[in-house]
Amino acid sequence: MQWQDEAIIIGVKRHGETSVIAELMTRERGRHLGLVRSGRSRAMQPVLQAGNRVEAVWRARLDEHLGEFKLEPLRLRAARLMETATAVYGVQAMGALLRLLPERDPHPHLFEALDIILEALDDPADAGELFVRFELAVLNDLGFGLDLSECAATGIRENLVYVSPKSGRAVSRDAGAPYADRMLALPGFLGDGAAARAADRDSMAAAFRLTAHFLHRHVYEPRGLAESAARDGFVQAALKALARKPDSQDPERQAG
Repeated sequence: MQWQDEAIIIGVKRHGETSVIAELMTRERGRHLGLVRSGRSRAMQPVLQAGNRVEAVWRARLDEHLGEFKLEPLRLRAARLMETATAVYGVQAMGALLRLLPERDPHPHLFEALDIILEALDDPADAGELFVRFELAVLNDLGFGLDLSECAATGIRENLVYVSPKSGRAVSRDAGAPYADRMLALPGFLGDGAAARAADRDSMAAAFRLTAHFLHRHVYEPRGLAESAARDGFVQAALKALARKPDSQDPERQAG
């Protein structure tokens, strides 16, 4: 058995004296593990860093075997990803999300999303918004997607400001008003069309609470898992950076 595919490294474990087991997110074959002989060598260590994109050739006698990887670097970005807290935590947090999916289950759109986000992790505003959308995509692939396109009660598509914590569906301002204290906030930047707007610190915090609620409800608690510590680190780093970022729309703050 043999195949070749583009992949992004999401984790590495030592194996024996000189080898490692590499965990990759491949474009066409999902999350896949394999042995890399001499993976702890000086030549291979810079390649086998989380976030790097590689060309992977996998070989095994039978499809169900662990198999071996031969890896060639395509984009070595791990060094840049160590420069900011959002990037350091973000790489780990996205790896933890991908491990919620079955091994070898294809998710090509998640590969593409991961590749895009890894290029933006050093910008806290972009990183936070893309990360939340990545969490929503993972929830959708796990069968727990949110419907944020129209009001669950009325079917209208305007003034969607809440999300039902039970159904995961959007609710309009008027329909949700009597139950506002029990609703989750729907951040404006996650809305559709003209209503969507750029994320600020408050809307980003609301978005992190939104995805965390459904990850806990549908994934972590049923599986007896705890939230990734890296996610908490990423959330704190992203919100801290956004709190320091001046509002380009506010002329008074610009003048100050």
